[in-house]
Amino acid sequence: MNISHIEHLGIAVKSIEESLPYYEGVLGMKCYNIEVVEDQKVKTAFFKVGQTKIELLEPTSPDSTIAKFIEKKGEGIHHLAFAVADGVANALGELEAKGVQLIDKAPRGGAEGLNIAFLHPKSTCSVLTELCEDPKK
Repeated sequence: MNISHIEHLGIAVKSIEESLPYYEGVLGMKCYNIEVVEDQKVKTAFFKVGQTKIELLEPTSPDSTIAKFIEKKGEGIHHLAFAVADGVANALGELEAKGVQLIDKAPRGGAEGLNIAFLHPKSTCSVLTELCEDPKK
């Protein structure tokens, strides 16, 4: 597996609208993309910090993974996402062979048109880990 960089940090928030003043007004970052990912029941907002992005995740349904996370742990860092240069499918195969527990057995579509897959925190030192690849590259 060839990790090229940290793609983004996912941060669970109750409201993107209420969080924007901190990220834009206090930190001086500019939100460049807001989108809803229907199948994940989440609204996302992205900020660029160098090569890395910050992704705010707002639940769009009370039964979404993000809503459950906020209910259990409160707002805060939800996951760490790595960009993999050799493809998510290849990385999943390699990691599964090494005994890593996969949440996603195959890549699926994510925000910004990326192919994504999650690794279970039980196998990743308690950090929910996402693998990402841009299919256009």
